[in-house]
Amino acid sequence: MSPEGLDELLDQVPCLAGRVRVEELSGGLTNRNYRIVTGDGDYVVRWSGSDAALLGIDRDAEHVNTRAAFEAGVGAPVHEYRPDLGVLVIGYLTGTSLENHAFEDPGVLRRAADACRRLHAGPRFTGEFDMFARQASYLRTVREQGFAMPTGYDDHADGWAQVRRVVESRPRETVPCNNDLLAGNFIDDGERVWLIDYEYSGNNDVAFELGNTCTECEFPPERVEAYAEAYYGSPTRGDVARVRLGSLRSEYGWSLWGFIQAASSPLDYDFHEWGMRRFEKAARTFTSDRFGRLLEEAAGD
Repeated sequence: MSPEGLDELLDQVPCLAGRVRVEELSGGLTNRNYRIVTGDGDYVVRWSGSDAALLGIDRDAEHVNTRAAFEAGVGAPVHEYRPDLGVLVIGYLTGTSLENHAFEDPGVLRRAADACRRLHAGPRFTGEFDMFARQASYLRTVREQGFAMPTGYDDHADGWAQVRRVVESRPRETVPCNNDLLAGNFIDDGERVWLIDYEYSGNNDVAFELGNTCTECEFPPERVEAYAEAYYGSPTRGDVARVRLGSLRSEYGWSLWGFIQAASSPLDYDFHEWGMRRFEKAARTFTSDRFGRLLEEAAGD
């Protein structure tokens, strides 16, 4: 959006009157995010410009769940929601947006796990998030639209079905989850961690939430175990295995998000490569000797 167009947009939101500084924030792949400094406080404007329908984003649910996350004591306050403008205005959180290497610090890892526990114990979200259903929806979109994806993607359909059987045979209670907790969605102020970006939020199982972060932040095996311990306290082998399967579900499902974005997003970003990185990680797990053991351990307790 041009600066002139942005000013016109911001002028339609009363709480942003009297702004003295506008700064574009990095990191958004389906939104453009701006920090707006006014005489009354700092805000973040999330302007959605991508095709939400193709990606399965419900902006009304995002708004409601962002409010619920604030009530849980883990998210930013919501100041304005203008679906007619594609705008959500939230409070600016003071702190550091994490990077993958930050989780090498045990204190950061513990604060991140604590933030997840607070979110998961908070008010129930609007909507459910099921990666098995979402993967099927994304796959239909890719095929119906003729979008490019790896020729070997369907080679792992049987493995995916095995994961689904294990997860659904031992269901866990669903809780409010962000479902997209990559490093940049953790804001650390040194005392506690806050969670942002509820585009894909919905009630889900904890193992997916934790596993998604483990793969997005490139956790080595020992850090996966440490993160599970920081969250659960005394995780069983089955708990850790389900977190690892959560990573696999994330990789195989979200890779299709990348292929949809590669064909539809106006942003200058290599979404195909983004999707391939995740697909290739999933493929390595599906074809590894440890895949069978993961299924056994996840089903075992």
